[in-house]
Amino acid sequence: MGSGTWQEVAQTIASEFSDLPDAAQVTRILLRLTLAALLGGLLGIEREQKGKAAGVRTHMLVAMGAALFVLLSQQSGMEDDAVSRVIQGIIAGIGFLGAGTILKGDNEDKVRGLTTAAGIWLTAAIGVAAGMGRESTAVLSTLLALAVFALMPRLVRLLEKPKALVVDETAGQDKP
Repeated sequence: MGSGTWQEVAQTIASEFSDLPDAAQVTRILLRLTLAALLGGLLGIEREQKGKAAGVRTHMLVAMGAALFVLLSQQSGMEDDAVSRVIQGIIAGIGFLGAGTILKGDNEDKVRGLTTAAGIWLTAAIGVAAGMGRESTAVLSTLLALAVFALMPRLVRLLEKPKALVVDETAGQDKP
């Protein structure tokens, strides 16, 4: 191959990496994807500490993937209705991923994994928010999700305590 061929190969490679025209665009993409990964990671850490199947890596990848799909849609110049369809696809796809975390036991009361599935779904929504440049919304949503994970089990336990305090009227009586 001659030098002209190598020059053409180099130009082709350079043109393939020309989707980031300036430092501002590189910074924007890095910020959005990194924020999505970090926020997803925070939710994943909480879930992993509770011994749930979907942990840090899963939540980080879900958030980053959702952010990337939205970013790519915006970069390609899609109209709002087309971006809306991309988001609809993310929602449906993550629904299938979440469905894989749900396990049904022998009876109707034994369903596990619903909170994990909902957490994955919310993590994708946080990724979409970060990918769309709605960083404050993504951060606030993550903080609220962490509050739900931390506070709701305590609230449920508090509400269940009065039930446990009900005294069995037959306790202490002699049985025939």
